[in-house]
Amino acid sequence: MIYGHVYKTARDEDGNHLSAGGLREAPWAAIAPVVHAVRVLERIVADDALLFDHRAHYLGKGKIQKGNGSLRVSTLVDRIEDFVAWANEEATALGRGHEVIPPDPHGSIGTERFRRSLAWHIARRPGGLVALAIQYGHLRTAVSGGYAARSRDGIHKLLDVETARATIDTISDLQEDLDDGLGISGPAARRAINAAATAPQFQGTVITARTARKILSNADLAVCDNPNTLLMCVYNRDRALCHRDTDNSSPSLDRCVSSCANIARTDHHAEQLRQRAAVLEKRAGRLPYPIADRLHHNADRLRTIADEHDRTRITPLESAPCPPS
Repeated sequence: MIYGHVYKTARDEDGNHLSAGGLREAPWAAIAPVVHAVRVLERIVADDALLFDHRAHYLGKGKIQKGNGSLRVSTLVDRIEDFVAWANEEATALGRGHEVIPPDPHGSIGTERFRRSLAWHIARRPGGLVALAIQYGHLRTAVSGGYAARSRDGIHKLLDVETARATIDTISDLQEDLDDGLGISGPAARRAINAAATAPQFQGTVITARTARKILSNADLAVCDNPNTLLMCVYNRDRALCHRDTDNSSPSLDRCVSSCANIARTDHHAEQLRQRAAVLEKRAGRLPYPIADRLHHNADRLRTIADEHDRTRITPLESAPCPPS
């Protein structure tokens, strides 16, 4: 857990602003690489200094920053460019040319665009909405609590835009697959087909913060692909089993229930289920009983789900209503 201070929203019990700041009410829950990075920074700087104290991080080039405080934005921009150069050198040295970061036609990346890149990647991971919100201290959904009154500028606005873009990308990809003859199954299959049919109206649309809020408030577009559980969630709050006792307006993709009415699976998911089953069978061959027996059982369960998909899959043509006679 990482504890820090807030300044813009720091208030005393009477509502007066505290210029000296106050301890952040909710600490950050950090993953291991972040913890390791903090530990390294703590060894670089003095005990009473900021983690990014400019005096400790001066590299002996450029203008020396005066006074106390952390690194300036201009210095951080230079550091991001240095990071890109280092990453490219490492990729080249390791023979991984496909991972080289290409030159940016718009110039330096800068802190704002670097932050947006992080938002883009995190928002497209299962549970990424919550992860991104918690790390930046802004929450859009019902978990927001005390953050609801904060300005929607900065990362909060990016959160809306990138989540909306990820939603449109999901239904657009689904529509392309369905047009190519892909089959889909599950209790929410027809709702997924209907959502995908709306994808063409968003082609060429510039997603602004205002447009993003409209997209995210449209319950018919709430389609989330969840690669961790090999399914697609076509979210409907009234039918969701991941939120039986809460009022959350978005799905918890880490709490998917196999009997939920919001589940849909495509031919791609069925193929991935069989691939995962094969991996489990291979692992079982190197492990003792009863672990091996448990893996065999899970592999059989995954194949059963894939076989059920093959038996019940439909296409957009099959799901369309029959014309009147």
